Amino acid sequence: MQISTRGRYGLRAMVDMALHTTEGPMALRVIAERQDISESYLEQVFTSLRKAGFVRASRGAQGGYELGRPANRMTVGEILRSLEGPIIPVHCVGDASANFYCERENYCTTRSFWEDLRDKINEFLDSVTLQDLTDKARTRVPEEPMYFI
Repeated sequence: MQISTRGRYGLRAMVDMALHTTEGPMALRVIAERQDISESYLEQVFTSLRKAGFVRASRGAQGGYELGRPANRMTVGEILRSLEGPIIPVHCVGDASANFYCERENYCTTRSFWEDLRDKINEFLDSVTLQDLTDKARTRVPEEPMYFI
């Protein structure tokens, strides 16, 4: 299992928005520049985030994107699943309604292990909020560089 660039960039952009939430709506260009992500790629990511309700868009000169709900009410798991689909370690333990099927599922000797791993991964992702990541980021990122002459 590997989180794609789409998931990584989407999560980075969401943390960026949460860090700057008091600044009002943000142009995608600003987020893209701060995060060193292609603006056109970020547009695709934000389409999914908007459809899932994690961000909302406003038009006009003062328009841009804002968080769709408070950062403490969004989990990393929800955000990643909106961008990636189901987070699963192996294909055979995916959601049956999403056409994941394994002909050995009734007698596979390792299926319960993969199901447990899937559950633990998702429990962890759902236990971390966007606010948690934002709080950690604030302790790691210096406010502004200081220049001395």
